[in-house]
Amino acid sequence: MDAAVGILTARGGMTSHAAVVARGMGKCCVAGVGDLNINYGAKKLAVGKLTIKEGDWISLDGSTGELMTGQLATVEPTMSGDFGRFMRICDQVRRLGVRTNADTPGDSKRARDFGAEGIGLCRTEHMFFEGDRIWPVREMILAADDYAAMLRDIDAAETDKAKRAVEKEHATAKKQFEGALKKLLPLQRGDFEGIFTAMAGLPVTIRLLDPPLHEFLPQDKENQAEMARRLKVKPAVVKAKVEQLHEFNPMLGHRGLRLAVTYPAIYRMQARAIIEAALNVKKKGKVVHPEIMIPLSGAVSELKLVKDEVVDEVEKVFKERKAKIAYLVGTMIEVPRAALTADEIAAEAQFFSFGTNDLTQMTMGFSRDDAGKFLGEYVTKGIYAADPFQQLDQTGVGKLVEMGTKLGRQTRKKLKVGICGEHGGEPNSIDFCHRVGMDYVSCSPFRVPIARLAAAQAAVR
Repeated sequence: MDAAVGILTARGGMTSHAAVVARGMGKCCVAGVGDLNINYGAKKLAVGKLTIKEGDWISLDGSTGELMTGQLATVEPTMSGDFGRFMRICDQVRRLGVRTNADTPGDSKRARDFGAEGIGLCRTEHMFFEGDRIWPVREMILAADDYAAMLRDIDAAETDKAKRAVEKEHATAKKQFEGALKKLLPLQRGDFEGIFTAMAGLPVTIRLLDPPLHEFLPQDKENQAEMARRLKVKPAVVKAKVEQLHEFNPMLGHRGLRLAVTYPAIYRMQARAIIEAALNVKKKGKVVHPEIMIPLSGAVSELKLVKDEVVDEVEKVFKERKAKIAYLVGTMIEVPRAALTADEIAAEAQFFSFGTNDLTQMTMGFSRDDAGKFLGEYVTKGIYAADPFQQLDQTGVGKLVEMGTKLGRQTRKKLKVGICGEHGGEPNSIDFCHRVGMDYVSCSPFRVPIARLAAAQAAVR
């Protein structure tokens, strides 16, 4: 996708991962062309009677979903002239803040050029795939279970001698797991320094690791063999780990803060990287506003458990560096239970960010990657006014958002509330966010101007 100029898929829809990532990159994407027949062997694709071979030019219109043959002229959009002046008028009128979803310094700068007032979602897992850093991630995964078993056994041990015996028993896994995290720490720290520098003076919300671990492992035999060679283990070990981590429904599986409940050292490493980066950038004379976001909270008890680990690591950094910086710890509300118990969650969270992609999925029982096959009929037949992944379902999912906001502010009066799902760039959804009293919306960099306009229109209404 990074190498592509435009993206065309036969499966998925406007909120499938292909579309979300393409939108974040500012690349044209037409997703879910069900009539598309792709023949990898013959290196061609067909739509009806039309056949396109490798090497042929095609042009895509991401707004209309059109695929056209031949090379059409294109221009880069800019925020200049009357358009730039109009956007400044919008900013004078709107009440809602507009942030961006960005994972790199380049995306951060681009969004800032479009008028973003900070980052509402920085997805740290995307950084794990950069360059060769996937290898320490995989090294960590291989040792993760033995490391977790060691932690459980240490907790159960009644004497210091027994604890030392447990550590000795798991010495190899401990060395491998913690060694992999040490390799990742400076890489993550460097990532955050770049983002904090690009967003100096503006808030940056960084989501700690969210996806299940199996997403970082190779699924095919050839790449599993390569992993075995590089990490000096038998191919059977890699294959067994892949099979062990397989989940029937990974979106509801061992992900988000559930990973940190089992492997607290992962979030500790990320928290350290964030705060060390913030202190480094602050030392250069720039203003930094880090916000650490813990994903997938469902109960205040699990949030408190994980938050305590994060805060403890931050305090260790402050002590080591003999320096401090103001920071926030909040959570992503994407599990319906979190919205229903938001008054409890707010006791531990300094801010809420509604992840409406997953909240829609879990509330409505639709898979965001598969529902595109039939949701069109739901809209055509009037079951829903719009695709709920494109436009927030205000009467169902929206009710949870409104309830979560009100309950949270009952506990924490000045609770900062935002939205970071793809709905954050959709005008009708932005109008809803304004009406329920949110502080900001966050969307992909290229949707920031739309969000600024929609927020102004909501204020006028």
